Amino acid sequence: MSGTFWLTARRLQALVRLPAFLFIMLIQPAIWLFLFGNLFRRVVELPGFGTGSYLDYLVPGVIVMSAVSSSMWSGMGVLEEIDRGTMNRFLITPVSRGAILNAAVIEQAISTAVQSLIIALLGMAAGASFPGVLLIVASVLLGTVFSAFSNTVGMLVRQRETIIGLNTLLLLPLTFLSSAFIAKSLMPGWMQAIAAGNPVNWALQAGRESPDLVAGGGLLALAAAMVWLSTRTFRTYQNAV
Repeated sequence: MSGTFWLTARRLQALVRLPAFLFIMLIQPAIWLFLFGNLFRRVVELPGFGTGSYLDYLVPGVIVMSAVSSSMWSGMGVLEEIDRGTMNRFLITPVSRGAILNAAVIEQAISTAVQSLIIALLGMAAGASFPGVLLIVASVLLGTVFSAFSNTVGMLVRQRETIIGLNTLLLLPLTFLSSAFIAKSLMPGWMQAIAAGNPVNWALQAGRESPDLVAGGGLLALAAAMVWLSTRTFRTYQNAV
């Protein structure tokens, strides 16, 4: 725990020195809120949509989509530390091996929480009602899933192009095969079936006004499994050095 704390503090110091990065990560969600909020605002008139304000419905979707988008780049930081030799320097220190990657996941989780809160505040400023703290927790868990997954891929393939390709490949399909932008009851049957096993949809179910504890539990279990997998992958890397 001590090693994880100090390594997380080290990564957060680097993040604080680059505040423009967080600002850039918020531009795209703001565009989504503005464009989607205006383009699809009358979709709530469809029978069975279940809400009177599309902006209220959209804010959780944008928060969850942003959590996936930002977290999938976590592996790039791991690759950078490998290329600079920083990772190998950590291996000759007494710090716990699990703490090295756990710090990357925690730093990403804190970044996701701040990002999600700011998006929620932007939505509230535009007139949306905030679904609650559970939405922030769900977005952090979802970010943990994908940051740990990205770290795992980075340790295994050690190629930036693979991480970029995975982000491009997974982000939009996972988002649109969920209830991020449209009510699940209005989706085709085959899309509803896929959404039932989609962790992005689990985060939405766990974080909206009527939280789904089963979806939240599944998301928590998946996050724990992915963190464990990334730690095991790091041990494989350590043995290969």
